[in-house]
Amino acid sequence: MFNDIGGLELVTIVVLAILIFGPDKLPKVIQDVTGFIRKIRAFSDSAKEDIRSELGPDFKDFEFEDLNPKTYIRKQLTENEDLKEIRTSFDLRKELGDVTDAVNGKEAETAPAATAGPDLLKKPAAPAVEQRARFDADAT
Repeated sequence: MFNDIGGLELVTIVVLAILIFGPDKLPKVIQDVTGFIRKIRAFSDSAKEDIRSELGPDFKDFEFEDLNPKTYIRKQLTENEDLKEIRTSFDLRKELGDVTDAVNGKEAETAPAATAGPDLLKKPAAPAVEQRARFDADAT
């Protein structure tokens, strides 16, 4: 819950709490806050159990963390057999490397023989200096 709070921030919070509530009332405030957090957790747990019981026996292994899109996608990518087969047959890094080589004008190592028609992935030759359009600062 407090994974992103550092030591200095924690000390600052404690000092502010002592200044605001005073050393006499601080233990009572801490008890009230921890009791409130326990009640919220108990309410949350009972709500989760109610939802699981209402969904029926098909959803007994349902985890609410799976509702997070990142967790859901990660779980589907690692557990789905069809996606594992696709992932093993398709090398994304190689494909991206081939595309970047083609865009940068490098020849791919596994390039097919010369094809008919112009190569659309090669960079066109730079126009001569006199053919370039003038830069118009007012037009931009």
